[in-house]
Amino acid sequence: MAAAKPIEVWTWPTPNGHKVHIALEELGLPYTVVPVNIGTGEQFAPEFLAITPNHRIPAIVDPDGPGGQRIALFESGAILMYLAEKTGRLVPADPAGRYACLQWLMFQMGGVGPMFGQYGHFHAYAPEQIPYAKDRYAKEVGRLHRVLEKRLSEAEYLAGAEYSIADIATFPWIRNPARRAIDLADFPSVKRWHDAIAMRPAVIRGVEVLAANQRVGAMSDKEREVLFGNTQFKAR
Repeated sequence: MAAAKPIEVWTWPTPNGHKVHIALEELGLPYTVVPVNIGTGEQFAPEFLAITPNHRIPAIVDPDGPGGQRIALFESGAILMYLAEKTGRLVPADPAGRYACLQWLMFQMGGVGPMFGQYGHFHAYAPEQIPYAKDRYAKEVGRLHRVLEKRLSEAEYLAGAEYSIADIATFPWIRNPARRAIDLADFPSVKRWHDAIAMRPAVIRGVEVLAANQRVGAMSDKEREVLFGNTQFKAR
């Protein structure tokens, strides 16, 4: 049997990138990393836009997709679902468990990611301080932690008894809670869940992907313009 062709992962060390790195490591799928430096504008390169029209990481190209045909995918949640279905792992097999998994995956995609992202923007990156925005997103981050706390006080993992793509999607956003003025000691069930996942060997490997490229220190004016200025609205 021929060796599986590696999946191309176009990515950068962000929570959304880490989701895919972790899933690939958990599943043991071969992959190659194609770095996309979002601080310098590589997400607007034609070769990346040929894979995703949304100029956001991550994206993947699987040369051995459905029917043995190449497939390109963007949106981290869709990628996680694809990888789980490709391997028959990381999603509960029973229908009720599957939908529990998918609802918590959607909770991350529609709630945790966007709200935590807005918190980070208005608390760390916005060029002017807007107390209303800072307060709104701080409260929403706290509320989402309370939702997770309730769920994880009832179940070992978000989908229930099984570790799944719902946990993989959410974990990278819960990491580094001090960045959001959160003390996980205030959410003991979330802390128990977080600490258990953080110790998984595949998770440790996944968050190390491109770790050397993680930005350290203040954001430069050029990087701020690329990420939040007019560049993103003009580039296609």
